[in-house]
Amino acid sequence: MSTDHYLLPDWPAPANVRAATSLRGGGHSSGAYASFNLGAHVGDDTDAVAANRQQLREELQLPAEPQWLEQIHSDKVVAAGDDGLVRTADASFANGAGPVCAVLTADCLPVLFCDRAGTRVAAAHAGWRGLAGGIVRETVAALDCDPAELLVWLGPAIGPRAFETGVDVLEEFFEQAIDGEHTAAIAQCFRPHVQKPLHFLADIYALARAELRRLGVDAIYGGDRCTASEPEDFYSYRRDKTTGRMASLIWLT
Repeated sequence: MSTDHYLLPDWPAPANVRAATSLRGGGHSSGAYASFNLGAHVGDDTDAVAANRQQLREELQLPAEPQWLEQIHSDKVVAAGDDGLVRTADASFANGAGPVCAVLTADCLPVLFCDRAGTRVAAAHAGWRGLAGGIVRETVAALDCDPAELLVWLGPAIGPRAFETGVDVLEEFFEQAIDGEHTAAIAQCFRPHVQKPLHFLADIYALARAELRRLGVDAIYGGDRCTASEPEDFYSYRRDKTTGRMASLIWLT
């Protein structure tokens, strides 16, 4: 499900859970950042980014300025605030109405979480480094509930036909695997590149699902778009290098 400016998760979240991912069109930025860039760190005109963020708040009727993060490809999770401060982390969570959890991406995987009771939400930035390093498992831990009670939506990321990696990425995931069963699931997420020895095509969606299921999360939705091959809708760093960022947001009302 989508609107002119947003992709809305198709998942059975409680009625008081709100979530969206911005699409790239309909904003104020120009050139390589055209046009709804929400990243303030990518070289875009600061006034255009400010106008886009104001538009975001108004169109989604957000209760507060989103908890913008200085994302560092880590496993750090913080409590989202509604004070307008930028925090250094790759995920945030909220246990009540008010704060808006948000992550910025342009190929990395945005992961949105809520519980079935509608009492807690989280947003995680899961690039391959963060995903291999534990950002998903740390976010599940921060939500502090039975993983079986969680719903997860995988937002738009680079697809399995476009995500080319080397052996180093495969080895990193193996080194950080939870156990042997997780290792076996990881192996299924890498397909040898037919034209490049020691290169693979990786499925970041399948990698996230494998970890979530090993953690006890079974209600997983989304994961069917490709930022690299859908330029009309999405920014892609791998495709364009100089580009904007989409925002994926979740909050409680």
